[in-house]
Amino acid sequence: MPGEVVIRPVRDDELAASLRMWEEAGVTPPSVSDSIEGLTHLIREPAALLLVATVDSQIVGSVIGGWDGWRGNIYRLAVTPEYRRKGIARRLVAEISRKPFAKGATRLSALVEHDHQWAIDFWDSVSDLGYERDPKFARYIVDRRDD
Repeated sequence: MPGEVVIRPVRDDELAASLRMWEEAGVTPPSVSDSIEGLTHLIREPAALLLVATVDSQIVGSVIGGWDGWRGNIYRLAVTPEYRRKGIARRLVAEISRKPFAKGATRLSALVEHDHQWAIDFWDSVSDLGYERDPKFARYIVDRRDD
């Protein structure tokens, strides 16, 4: 029988395990910042936080939260397949939501891929935590080029 789920900040020595967990969880697709270097930079940033959910010291879930001084953002909410539907994602969202609000954020947003219905269903299910779908926005990105 698995042990208790513990949610806490990731440790430096767990970054590779976090990346493996994202692969196992099917985080789509890995981005240019999904690297040891990218995560090291992230966890050194005071306005950002990578939380992990562990069971018996094994990482089974994660979420990233950040605050830019104006609004907060949530990224990379993921739980491994065998630990899904046990309330872990909900606990991760509740915990990561507290951090930017405590720092002064007045709004949080979560990026969700529009073709991942299971992810949309999850976010629709946490309306009691205050989250609601915003139909007004599309997302545009650019990755750094080392020309």
